[in-house]
Amino acid sequence: MRTPAMITAALLTVLTGTAGAPALAAAPAALVTTALDGSGECTYPAKPIKGTPWALQRVLLDQLWQDTRGRDRQGRPVRVAVVDTGVDVLNPQLKDAVDVKSGTDLLSDAKDAGKGPTVDPVGHGTKVAGIIAARPAAGSGFVGIAPESVIIPIRQNDERGTGTSRTLAVGIKQAVDAGARVINISQDTATPLRPDSDLERAVEDALAHDVVVVASAGNDGADGSTKPTYPAAYPGVLAVGASDRNNERAPFSQSGDFIGVAAPGVDMVSTVPGGGHCVDHGTSFSAPYVAGVAALIRAKHPDWKQHQVVAQIEQTAERVANGRDRYVGWGVVDPARALTEDERAPERVAVSRGPGHHLAAPQPAALPLGETPRERQVRLATYALGGTAVLVAMVAGSAVVVRDRNRRRRLP
Repeated sequence: MRTPAMITAALLTVLTGTAGAPALAAAPAALVTTALDGSGECTYPAKPIKGTPWALQRVLLDQLWQDTRGRDRQGRPVRVAVVDTGVDVLNPQLKDAVDVKSGTDLLSDAKDAGKGPTVDPVGHGTKVAGIIAARPAAGSGFVGIAPESVIIPIRQNDERGTGTSRTLAVGIKQAVDAGARVINISQDTATPLRPDSDLERAVEDALAHDVVVVASAGNDGADGSTKPTYPAAYPGVLAVGASDRNNERAPFSQSGDFIGVAAPGVDMVSTVPGGGHCVDHGTSFSAPYVAGVAALIRAKHPDWKQHQVVAQIEQTAERVANGRDRYVGWGVVDPARALTEDERAPERVAVSRGPGHHLAAPQPAALPLGETPRERQVRLATYALGGTAVLVAMVAGSAVVVRDRNRRRRLP
């Protein structure tokens, strides 16, 4: 069995784009490797994390789940496909969340000893699935956004970066055939694909079957890249960037006109193979956060079309400018608003006025070495409040002095 250090090193090689480079150069134009949009900096099995992660603290879960936790009115769970590195069901929070029989392994053949959709030596797919559908567990504050939905595990990639655009396309088709209502893809390729590629056709077919397709935007933002990544940039796909604790774009999150929304992607807690949790970061973990919201909407409104679910998530996102920008799209997803401000199915995002051209576009948040902008605001507000209190005390004290002086003057 590979050690965590070996797996981490291999995964980081995939993420930096060096894995499979010779094969890529010789591969046909329609076939390119895909990279996982996570850092891979985890070990497992791991100890459970007891506290509630910050990405869940920002959500009023009682309000979010007042109508559904991932099942429709008939009690049927929404089926969410995770096209990734497999989903390990040895983690207790995923044991009852995964439909193993509907899953598939696109990497192994009959001779492989360790094969199947629940084989996940990387841990990437297990973390993605946990953010969507992890069941509650005693002693931990971590739970999936849609904890009664069901995961369809599609193993398409591994620690060696074996996955390609072609196997990703096959995985999407398998997900559609297995009855997925939402598909999460936390990997991408920045290599341009020819028009009408296998991957593009698979995405179009999924959309035609009324499936919500959610994809991570990629982690090249730190290098200033604005090139579209696929499948996130295909029309109809909800491309998700990463936001931080201040609702600002995470420094690594890819930017571009194709970004639909952003979601928490920094210090993300989730399930790992064998049990327990770890903390990781990347747009890989922003996408399933949104996919979980999509699953809740599909459970509450099973008659809504896929483009209406996407429009609802974008419409209710929290944004500064009244428009869309290249960094966080329509804003940072607001799960509770998406499930409560839902009187009618939106056809597209509607804004009360044109984009806020007079407002500066949100800039990527720098990695803070000292206090963050929000902490600075709190500090200054505290100073202002303290100054006001001192001023009030001085005024009140002066009034008392004047009152006592007047009283002494009136005394005989």
